[in-house]
Amino acid sequence: MSRRWLVRLRAVVGLGLAQLRHSPGRTALAVGGVVLAVLSVTLLASLGVGVVETGQEQFDDAGRDIWITGGPAAGGENEVVDAATVAADLREHEGVGDVSTVAMHDVYLGTDPDAVEPIAAVGVEGTHGHFEFEDGDGFDGAMTADADEEGRSSGSVVVLDPVTADRFDVGVGDTVYVGASRQAVDAYTVVGVGSYYSQFLGTEAATIPLPELQSMTGTAGSSRASFVTLNLEDDADREAFADDVRAEYPTYDVRTADDQFAAMVGDRHLVVASGIALVGLATVGGVVLTANLFALVAYQQRETLAALRAIGLSRGLLAGTIGVQGALIGLLGGSIGVAATPVLAAGLNRLSTDVIGFERLVRTPLEVFVLGFAVALVVGILVALVTGWYASRSATVAALES
Repeated sequence: MSRRWLVRLRAVVGLGLAQLRHSPGRTALAVGGVVLAVLSVTLLASLGVGVVETGQEQFDDAGRDIWITGGPAAGGENEVVDAATVAADLREHEGVGDVSTVAMHDVYLGTDPDAVEPIAAVGVEGTHGHFEFEDGDGFDGAMTADADEEGRSSGSVVVLDPVTADRFDVGVGDTVYVGASRQAVDAYTVVGVGSYYSQFLGTEAATIPLPELQSMTGTAGSSRASFVTLNLEDDADREAFADDVRAEYPTYDVRTADDQFAAMVGDRHLVVASGIALVGLATVGGVVLTANLFALVAYQQRETLAALRAIGLSRGLLAGTIGVQGALIGLLGGSIGVAATPVLAAGLNRLSTDVIGFERLVRTPLEVFVLGFAVALVVGILVALVTGWYASRSATVAALES
């Protein structure tokens, strides 16, 4: 019995190989179709993974252990009230390292005081190493709002993201005009060009010393901020510290870094849905493309199948012949597609870095390669067998004569 099955298997494989060799052009097109199907799966899925992981990395790069948001002004912008006092109190806690206060506002900016454009502004006490400046050094917390001899604030400085700097054709040392309204703008000196906050926010952004931004927007009296963040010593218990701060400030939302990221993701359903949709679209699209491909391959062999059926070959043998072709085409096309994925992903990453400033937006974990190869091989074999079976049903002498 086993010998009989072995003979049948050899016959099926032989017929399948013969069919592939008989039509090299069709075989090459089929392999190319599988390669495209695999690449649609691997690259789209890699982009979906990259969307989520890039957001996680951007958040982790902030290097903050505890985030304090919300508060008495919850429901509006810059909800933390009297942020300076909150930050000062936190600095007195044992095990606390750096404490930062961040405010966000919409302001107007331009090189002509009479032609300014809206832009997001981030107020911080000082820039830091994560900015990775393309030019300039930024500013530090030593800058104050005290006026110099010319009546100009020593804190009247701004850091621009590269896109904004290019758009206004300005660089370090140049002057731009910034204000909370089009009618009230003041001169600011560009002291740095860096994309840290523009990447974090996903839009163009100007970074301004916190006291300046609060004064500009009329929130200095209440010292309002978007959030207060802090670092803890390496051996500190972050959950326990967060519980202590919650007890001290019951009207605020106090979260660890992981909880804050989860909350931010929850507020950005579109980003998460986009990542998931890309993976799902890639898988479904790859399966559909592969299925249509092998259905077409089986259809084009209907006359050959009819001839083989006419000389006595069974339907199972004919279906197996198409299945073997599906396995070989899927194996070859899948291998080429998987091998080409890292090369194309690297090219797309270079493009995304140049265009939008994000590095490694297309990620290729092992699971992506497995998914792409599975679509090519597993789905290819199954679809080829099914379409081969249906094709064998119509493989009759009447079909051959017609």
